[in-house]
Amino acid sequence: MNDLTKISETLQKCSEDLTSWLTEKALPAWSATGLDRESGECFEAIDPATRKAVEVPRRARVVPRQIYSFLEGEKLGWAGPAGEIVTGLSDWHVKAFLTDAGYFAGAVDVQNRITDPAFDLYNQAFALFGFAQIAAAIPERKAWAVEQAADLLRFLFENYRHPEAGFRAANPDMAPLGSNPHMHLFEACLAWEKISDEPVWRDLADEVAELALTRFIDPVNGGLREFFDLDWSPMPGDQGRVMEPGHQFEWAWLLTRWGCSRQDAGALVAARRLYDIGWTYGIDETRNVTFMALNDDFTVRDPLARLWGQTEWIKAAIALAQISTGVEKESYLADIPDGVRALQTFLEGVPDGLWRDKLTPQGTFAEEPAPASSLYHIVCAISELNAFTKSL
Repeated sequence: MNDLTKISETLQKCSEDLTSWLTEKALPAWSATGLDRESGECFEAIDPATRKAVEVPRRARVVPRQIYSFLEGEKLGWAGPAGEIVTGLSDWHVKAFLTDAGYFAGAVDVQNRITDPAFDLYNQAFALFGFAQIAAAIPERKAWAVEQAADLLRFLFENYRHPEAGFRAANPDMAPLGSNPHMHLFEACLAWEKISDEPVWRDLADEVAELALTRFIDPVNGGLREFFDLDWSPMPGDQGRVMEPGHQFEWAWLLTRWGCSRQDAGALVAARRLYDIGWTYGIDETRNVTFMALNDDFTVRDPLARLWGQTEWIKAAIALAQISTGVEKESYLADIPDGVRALQTFLEGVPDGLWRDKLTPQGTFAEEPAPASSLYHIVCAISELNAFTKSL
């Protein structure tokens, strides 16, 4: 048995284990406890001690994430009523969070009163992403989803357009600007490209990719920064130094997808460098997990490890393995099981289908409810791994 055969068998086992966990444990738990099926609403978290939903304000960004998770879970073999759940969630999302001004507010309480009315590009990016999932999966809702997305995109262009590229922050005249909201906008545009002939989605994806390659990524060390001044230069002082390993991986995944579709060699070079930074400097050899933040000299800034960083490690390794050959491909392939093991660390020691979110530098987990927002990250990683193993 050669090394490639061994790694293929290992990856197949990883995919089977995670997919079974998702379809047999996680999605049943979150569809039963993480939702109010009568109202179509979802909750922010589940308490592992009581196995009940936590009734705290619900964030707008979570709703499209759950829409994606249930629809993608259905593709992966979950037999639950994904269409019914998603229809309820999408109706609630628009009814409760969409403001008269035309953007999605940040959060509502359990009575659906808006508790965070501020504009945040991050929430709009996920709304666009959620509408793309609905348009792709639910034919009778496609026209509605297309109209909702067009209205929201028009609002962004008319009210928050940055004069150079991308979009302004919550307050049009206030810094910092962020790479992270644009990353999820990029993801939404790539999702819309698959199902829409409207050129705006491709054009905006290209614009965000160029913004990443010319502004977000440091031209000297190749690392991607988080925070920027109003002219897209790095934010002055300490805040401008932040680089998150998980986002090096997540951008590597997205830029690889975009670079392949556009045949842009520069994007693929940048993606490989981002992965190298995340892998070399962003993984704790003691805990074998990706931790939270680096400084721009790649020293550790925040050694906390969160679940989502592990999923992005998996996705990036898969994406780069797909476009590589020889020893380089073998190296990426060997990283995937390491990323899976890192993710599984967060899925152990809790009731079936739940997870822990924060691993301290001392190797202990924060005792807190399982956040619903993590499901999107987990499902996406499992989906990428599932598709990849079928191609081996």
